[in-house]
Formats: sequence, C-alpha cells, structure tokens
Amino acid sequence: MKNKVLVVAAHPDDEVLGCGATVAKHVQNGDRAKVVFLADGFGSRDDDGNRDNSAERASKILGCENPIFLNLPDNQLDTIPLLDIVKKIEKVIEGFQPSVIYTHHFGDLNIDHQITHKAVMTACRPQPNFCVKEIYSFETLSATHWQSPSMKNVFNPNYFVGVSDFMDKKIKALQCYDNEMREAPHARSYESVENLSKFRGGLVGVKNAEAFCVERITEQ
Repeated sequence: MKNKVLVVAAHPDDEVLGCGATVAKHVQNGDRAKVVFLADGFGSRDDDGNRDNSAERASKILGCENPIFLNLPDNQLDTIPLLDIVKKIEKVIEGFQPSVIYTHHFGDLNIDHQITHKAVMTACRPQPNFCVKEIYSFETLSATHWQSPSMKNVFNPNYFVGVSDFMDKKIKALQCYDNEMREAPHARSYESVENLSKFRGGLVGVKNAEAFCVERITEQ
C-alpha cells in the first residue's frame, strides 16, 4: 500500500533543506506528498511577499501536492499557545490522513523549529486507529548545527535515506528560494547542502544521503 507523506515545516525552504530529496524519492515510488508551513517566513529573512509562490514552485518540482500555509507569525511561534498550533496541525492530519510525517528536530536553535516539533508530537500522540505510523525529524543547515553542543538534544541521526538520484531535484527546488541561500562557506549554501549529503552518504556507504532521527515507528 502506498503512503501519504506529510512534511510539517516551520518556514518555506525548511522542507527542501531537511528532506527534499527524500520526499522526491517517496513520490517516485508512488507515494503522495504534501507540505504544511506553519510560519510565513517574512519576519526575519524575506520581505518581498513571494515566498508562498516560491514554496508552491518548490513543491511542484519535488512532486508534492499543493502546499498548505497556516500563515503564523515568523519567529514568534512561542508567543502562540501551543494548543492553538496543535489544533491547526490536527486539522491538516485529519484532512490528509498521512501515514508518514517529517518535521524539525527539537534540538534546533531556531525557536519556530522547536515549537513545530513539539506541536507535531502533541498532535500525533498515539490514539487507536491513528493514521500516522512513522515520524522522523530532519536536520536543517544553519539551525540544527548552530545549537550549543552543551544542549542535551543534539541531532544524532539513526535513519539514513540514499538520495543520490534525487539531489538534482533537491537543488532545483532550493533554487526557488535562491534569495535565502548564501555564498560558501556559509552553512546555507548550495555547496554546504551538497557536502552534507555526501558526508551523510559516506556514513552509510552511499554517494548521497539525507539523515533523520526516528521519533516513532508503529507497526500494527
């Protein structure tokens, strides 16, 4: 049976940085995929009002269905009651009925990423006959790796997806957010994206890989 895959991202571009190639692989394998963005992303990095359009183009490149925008304030998710965010995510899950979810790692430096993770895990608390069977958290360059090493929640991946045949789509989708990218050696550069995929791939004996932490897998 084919899966429905939902990516819950704080901001447009996080979905491509974190799991763009893996999502493209899901789609090629016959799965349906959709992205929901919690925050608009305009507050800190992008003021031209075109980020929704960029997200739609990126989703199309990856083979995803039309994305959902919740339009919550950027870098201010911690000012919104968590339950309000949870209810919005629950509504998306109820409508799409995903079996697989990808979202941010709780250890990210960005506060919106932390809140997104908490909201997803709360929305996905185990219930009888619940549709979501697998939850994975991804790494985001310039957020995951800038966290203090003294923090307990360091990203330590234990699930790797070989994506050598899908890196071209990932880079092409990232180009939709070109004004968000930086020149190397910045972490948020095309070179860093490529290098991270090669490093993760080398850990498991493939050319390129995306890495994840398994948050929960349920078999019934």
